[in-house]
Parts: sequence; structure tokens; C-alpha cells
Amino acid sequence: MVNEIYDYTKEHMDKSLEALKRDFSTLRTGKVTTNIVDNIKVNYYGNPTPLNQIGNVIALDAVTIAISPWEKNMLSAVSKAIQEANIGVNPNSDGDMIKLFFPPMTVEQRGEIVKQAKAMGEKAKVAIRNIRKDSNDKIKKLEKDKELSEDESKKAHDEIQKITDDHVTKIDELLKVKEDDILKV
Repeated sequence: MVNEIYDYTKEHMDKSLEALKRDFSTLRTGKVTTNIVDNIKVNYYGNPTPLNQIGNVIALDAVTIAISPWEKNMLSAVSKAIQEANIGVNPNSDGDMIKLFFPPMTVEQRGEIVKQAKAMGEKAKVAIRNIRKDSNDKIKKLEKDKELSEDESKKAHDEIQKITDDHVTKIDELLKVKEDDILKV
């Protein structure tokens, strides 16, 4: 029973780390990636559809992303979705594709993006702590129901804290790497 709680704790904390990695991938660094447009939804015949599902999205170089919708009549809908997403650039359409030209980031922009990354890291830590609380509550319930002794309960709480500390350290490491990546010119 206790091992199941450990597995639950690790699995859910690992999912929080994966969510943080996905969130980090949407942040802009010195070199643009197509992940910047991952969260943009286009009105595709009345359905909000991810941009990468209605056309090709490629990074042409370090500062340019090209979007080629499979249906040319979707160009205006894609342009509108990009403008509404407010990602810091205006779409340029040539009739066949849309190009997004990202200017080099200023020191202030880099600072703002680092703040966003730190906020994402803090959100992940809160999720980790919530998972720890759930797991500790399950241990307490087992102890209350006399399925665990006081010593076993203490050992279980210590193990859950160790798992939590390990995941918080991983979050800090991910944040440090992302921060360095953002600030690198």
C-alpha cells in the first residue's frame, strides 16, 4: 500500500515536470523555435484548432518562422489568430504563406521572459507540494486506520519528502538551464 503511494507520488510529480518542460518550450529564447506558436488556436470551420494541425510550421532561420496553411483560404484566419495570440510579432502574408519575423530580443524582453520562466517554475513547485500533501494525507489515513504503525508512517513521510525534494531540485535545474538559454545572446 505504501509503495503504491510512492509510485503515485513519483508519477504525478514526473507529470508536473513534463508540464513544466512543455511550458518552457513556448518561451522565446535567442533563437526562435516553432514551439512559440504551439498554443495558438485557429478558427478552422468553427473549431479552435492548433496552428500546426492546419498547415506546416517551420523555422526558416534564427529569427523567422514560416507558416504554410494547407488550404490557402485559411491565410486570413491564421493571421488573425497570430495577432490575437499577441506573441510580439505581426504576421506577413505573401498570398502563399505567412512569415513571422522576430526582432532580436532586448535586455528588457529577456528579463520579462526570465520572469515568466520563474513563474512557471513556481507553479510547478506548487503542483509538487500539492501532490506531496495528497500523499501525506493518504499516509496519515493509513496510520489512523491502524494499517501503518507510527514508525512506518514517519518513514513514509520521510520518503515522500525525499521524492519531493528530488523533484524540486529538478525544477530548479530546469529553470537554471532555461534562464541561461534566454539570457544567452
